[in-house]
Amino acid sequence: MATDTTPERIDPPTLASPVMGLYSHVVVAPGTRFVAIAGQVALDRDGTLVGPGDHVRQAEQAFRNFRHAIEAAGATPDQLVKNTIHVVGHRPELIEPIFAAGRRAFDGHWPLSASTYLGVQSLGLPEWLIEVDGFAVLP
Repeated sequence: MATDTTPERIDPPTLASPVMGLYSHVVVAPGTRFVAIAGQVALDRDGTLVGPGDHVRQAEQAFRNFRHAIEAAGATPDQLVKNTIHVVGHRPELIEPIFAAGRRAFDGHWPLSASTYLGVQSLGLPEWLIEVDGFAVLP
């Protein structure tokens, strides 16, 4: 059960278990402040692309940026209720390395939320390979 500020994560027995344990089917968020995090890509604070042509390096930087955005709103990663991961040129063998990059960006603790992982044809600029966006709720 959720505390006053922690979203409740529900994986009903009527649904298959979350694939690889990387998300929750349902997230019930307490609180009154809704935080929307824009798509974060692999640009460092100076606007330089990190890891051109490298999905894993771009994923780690995009997840770091996503974490910084969450924290800038006064939220913790555990208050994340939804995220979407957009991957250009998705292949099944990219799933684990991309989530491993995410775990590194979150200091080894992947924040479980309702989550969507999408293979896409392209993002805003042709050199971008990963983009992460999401929502958090604050008390």
